[in-house]
Parts: sequence; structure tokens; C-alpha cells
Amino acid sequence: MGSELITGQSVSGSQGLMSSSGQLEESRGRGAVRRWGIIATCAVGGSVCALYALAGPFVAPALRKVCLPFVPATTAQVSNVLSVLRSRSGALVDIGSGDGRIVIAAAKEGFRAVGFELNPWLVLYSRYRAWREGVHHRTSFYLSDLWKVSFSQYSNVVIFGVPQMMEQLEAKLQSELQTSAKVVACRFPFPTWTPDHMAGEGIDTVWVYDAKTFKSQVTTAKPLNNPEDSKTLPQ
Repeated sequence: MGSELITGQSVSGSQGLMSSSGQLEESRGRGAVRRWGIIATCAVGGSVCALYALAGPFVAPALRKVCLPFVPATTAQVSNVLSVLRSRSGALVDIGSGDGRIVIAAAKEGFRAVGFELNPWLVLYSRYRAWREGVHHRTSFYLSDLWKVSFSQYSNVVIFGVPQMMEQLEAKLQSELQTSAKVVACRFPFPTWTPDHMAGEGIDTVWVYDAKTFKSQVTTAKPLNNPEDSKTLPQ
């Protein structure tokens, strides 16, 4: 009888221990699930933030009324730009300089070259690339809206434009550039200016415009910027 009582108590105690152990394991399991849930949420949130930080500067221009998207220049386009400016001197500016390849190539040819770009990541990359290729002392890259900058001090202007902006850019350059300046348009020509000459073919075509010619023309388009808001940056 006593043995049976002891045995019964032992069984009952064992069951209680097993029950407590099971509850503890279940509690630990729920805690682990919660921790992994928090970690997963943080990871997803961090990834979204990182993606926005990296992609935002590339997507933002597309949200503007007149945008200048980043499309890298081809090797042929770079070669054509340099060929039509080979006998030129003075400072060169690339409007919407992207990853800096036109500016860097021009600097290697002896130009003092400047690039304006809206994407901060591309500006940083361009500066790094210029340093890596040994022409950082001949190049400058600025984070700026082209409509808020005066291009009056540049003798050579390169633009990879889009049709929606070319008419307004005509008016801006016509009012700001000196008569000795040259403008090289890539991918799309200016709508009313007559090119002095052309180089290349297909998507690699570049159109060269003499400021002395287009400044004598009458244009009805107006620049998008207020001339008083334009700023001249150091060369």
C-alpha cells in the first residue's frame, strides 16, 4: 500500500515536472519566434530604407516636370564629342554629367572640365573616378540643378538632353553663352538651331552649334529659371 502510494506520488511528480518542462519549452519557443519576427521586421525595414536611399536619387529626376535621366554615354559618343572639340580651348561643361565619363575624358585631352549632376551618388562616384584616373586636379563635379546655374563662363558645352527640355535650354544658353562658345548636343538636336556640323551616326550622332550663329537667331522660348537665381560657380 505504502509502495503504491509512493509510486503514485512519483508518477504524479514526474508528470508535473514534464508539464513544467513542456511549458518552459513552449515559452522559449514563443520567445524565439518573437525574436526572429523582430529581426525579420528590422531586416526588411532596413532593406527598404537602403533601397530607397540608393534608388531615390535615380528615380527622383523622373518625377520632375522636365527630367534628365541617367543613360551612360557610349564609347562612340565620347569619341565623337572629343573629336568635334579637338581644336578647341577654354573650359568645358557637361550638363547632366552622370558618371563623369565625358568630363574625365575631356580632362585627359587637356580641358579644364566641369560637370553638373542632380544625383548625389553619381557626383561622388565621378569625383572618385576622376581621382582614380589621375585627373581630379582638372575636374570639378557639382550637385546642382542645371536651371539654377549660369553657363556664361564656359567655352564648350556638352549636353545629353531629352526632347522635352531642349527648347527651354536653347533659350537659356542663347542668353548666357559668349559668341565664341560651342555647344555639342548628343542623342537629340536642338529644335530650332542649325548645327554647324555633325559627327557620328544613329544614336551616337552629335550636333555641333556655333554660338555666334544661334545668338543671332530670335527665339520665343523662355528659360525655366529666373536669371536672377542663376549662380556662377568657380571653374
